[in-house]
Amino acid sequence: MEGLVRLSEGRMFYLVNDSRPDRAHRFCWDCGKDETPRAEEICTSCGADLSARRFLVSARWNSTGFDAYGSFFDMQLDHPGLALPVDLFHVGEVMCAVTPWGGEGLMIDEGAPLEISRVLDLGQRMTGMLAFLHANGVQLASLNQANLMVTEDDVQLFDPEIGQIFDGPVPEGERAREVAMLGTILRRYTPVDATDLHDFLLSAEEGSFGCPGEFGKALVERFPPGTIVDHALDAGAMTDVGLCRVLNEDNWNWAHLRDGIELHVVADGMGGHEAGEVASAMAVHHICLEARKRLAEVRDVSSERLENVLEESFRMANNAIKDHSERMGNDMGTTMVATLVMGNKVAYMANVGDSRGYMLRDQTLHQVTQDHSLVARMVEQNRITREEARHHPHSNILLRTVGTERDVEVDGFSVELEKGDKLLMCSDGLWGEVEDEDIEAILNHYQDPRIACRELIRAAHHGGGRDNITALLVHIPEG
Repeated sequence: MEGLVRLSEGRMFYLVNDSRPDRAHRFCWDCGKDETPRAEEICTSCGADLSARRFLVSARWNSTGFDAYGSFFDMQLDHPGLALPVDLFHVGEVMCAVTPWGGEGLMIDEGAPLEISRVLDLGQRMTGMLAFLHANGVQLASLNQANLMVTEDDVQLFDPEIGQIFDGPVPEGERAREVAMLGTILRRYTPVDATDLHDFLLSAEEGSFGCPGEFGKALVERFPPGTIVDHALDAGAMTDVGLCRVLNEDNWNWAHLRDGIELHVVADGMGGHEAGEVASAMAVHHICLEARKRLAEVRDVSSERLENVLEESFRMANNAIKDHSERMGNDMGTTMVATLVMGNKVAYMANVGDSRGYMLRDQTLHQVTQDHSLVARMVEQNRITREEARHHPHSNILLRTVGTERDVEVDGFSVELEKGDKLLMCSDGLWGEVEDEDIEAILNHYQDPRIACRELIRAAHHGGGRDNITALLVHIPEG
């Protein structure tokens, strides 16, 4: 075992190899014989190359899916879009799947967005994979970025969560759910100003397509090959579960509201499984949806009107979460920070809680928003220092959150933009683990916003990774 390479929700991924200097003989993966002397590089039985191989071992501990995944493994399906394990075994209450690895990456480590042509290619490849699974009676329980193993020009389904295996093909009425989940993944990687593709993928999320074939056909008809113009990637975003949590309750979203106006949002949910992640997802979805709807009804957009739209949309998202919480009878809430950028000339930021908005100007980082937390209040009152606040035992106590009370008070900030400015929105999983001067250094060093977000998350891991981490970065063009 070379080490732990990734923690995901319900999974731990280890990188291992079959170099075993402690054994006198080499194992051959082609013929299964274990007779070749250690010093030899070629199998004495079949002549296969015995160079050391590397594997990803996925360790999962939710036993409810063990039997279904075992049955899936036993089927030994063969498809170029499927990264099938070569071995499956149990260690106590943990199930381990061993998959050959040749240096591929996991989609969960890819910052958003991707080029539109890449998004469409991923969509077609995964559509074919899902149709193949359905034809063979395999229905997935879930599908997310951690299930996609990628190279520059390929993608494979990796370590899927199996829901059910049918004796024949998956019934026609039960093939839409995976399409909706694929739509969610693809939309996350779509550039913010690719509005047509955003809307198409959102319709997939909402169940417009009954099976992968319908989705794939519509995707080609709506976005024919050779007609796609890729967009400038002036924004990047990434979210990560961290190193200590098993559930990611953070969410982010962005939306092109109308020409020259975009909205970017980060939310950090609270309330645990089926609460915190629901609250944050609702927050980022509703604020974007409402802001776009409100601006579509406005003919002349003034600065005052934009600020009003942001605040009203923020409150609408808050009240939607409150209504849902009351219907479900549970406690849920979220922090949220949102930035509305107009014509790359002015930004309106709004926040509730301790998700933050920053601006980098002339290589210097400035915090724009103010935290609504107990320790922030104590710093303001000069009872503790900012450094003491980072490690205070009550640092997790928030004075104001989204969804816990109706018509929450929203703080707003207006920032006149200059060419080359960078706007960062993040959850406390970033700023709580990475000092502001280190965030500043990363933003100054990496000019690609996708790479900068990835490096920010890596820095949060090095800082301890005790919480979920989300970063969304907007570059104001130099030209």
